Amino acid sequence: MSARPLPAVPYNATAVRPDWADLPADLRAAISAKLGSPVTWAATAGGGFTRGFAAVLDTASGERVFVKAASLRDQRHLTDWYVREVAITAALPSSVPAARPRWTLTAAGHYVICLDAIDGRMPSLPWQPADLDAALSAWAVAAEALRQPPAELEAVGLPPLSGLASGDLSWWREIASGAEPMPPTAPAWVGKRLDELVALESALPAMSASTGVTHCDLRLDNILIDPAGAAWLCDWTWVCYGPAWFDTAGLLISAYASGLDADALFANHPTARDAPAGALDATLAAMSGYWLTSAEAGPSTASPHVRGHQRWSAETALAWLAARQTWS
Repeated sequence: MSARPLPAVPYNATAVRPDWADLPADLRAAISAKLGSPVTWAATAGGGFTRGFAAVLDTASGERVFVKAASLRDQRHLTDWYVREVAITAALPSSVPAARPRWTLTAAGHYVICLDAIDGRMPSLPWQPADLDAALSAWAVAAEALRQPPAELEAVGLPPLSGLASGDLSWWREIASGAEPMPPTAPAWVGKRLDELVALESALPAMSASTGVTHCDLRLDNILIDPAGAAWLCDWTWVCYGPAWFDTAGLLISAYASGLDADALFANHPTARDAPAGALDATLAAMSGYWLTSAEAGPSTASPHVRGHQRWSAETALAWLAARQTWS
């Protein structure tokens, strides 16, 4: 299989966020006091699309942690996300390879969370097969552990993917009805296949009903590979009731762009044993419509690179779907 064009901005360089020195002095002092030792080194996260502070911090006592912070006044949506991330990661089964929270802090008009620091690197595109194997293996372990979620995790309050699929992931339906314009960047063939895209997208809500839970945002930039070659899964803010194959399909969109046999990788993954016929195509249709319309939504308060990555993701998902359906 041939590789497709890769994003113009690599995933490890999408972030536009403050460095440690940019934080208010009283906030830095409060974080250092909570850590019990002065911060001696900070490495700002280069990946991600929010503008919140996120960095690995080293202290004079030799401790290393990962800290996120956002303004309670200007970034309230981020602080709400961080509250949720702490609650969810604290409740994950122990076998799930994810960083756990250590503490939270409200100081200097900011909300701060501290998690274990993972000694790892973000995979790069095109995917190296060993990195992708590690990511898929880690996801298989996590997905198995989440097939019967613990009561602590359910108590957080999780939305059903089926509900999201009926609303947030039904953009081809909106375009077909005239409620939403056809994105100008849509491939030329999309107009001829609109009814088929709507039909595929519309199948996802019924397919995605589940009593298990899934990550719901499993992307290359939410994965770290440690020095031993094992993968860790990050950013668990959007966990919902849904089948694990949904995230497997989403992750493999970047594998398709890398020229790998994404069809075989999906079919052979343990999560695919629960996937009904058409699950992969329904996911690709729904996600491509969501990303393509989001990419045309105009300036964002997030990273300026988010629209480009949404467009690239949509184009790649559509290319994979078209190849599977033999559309042109």
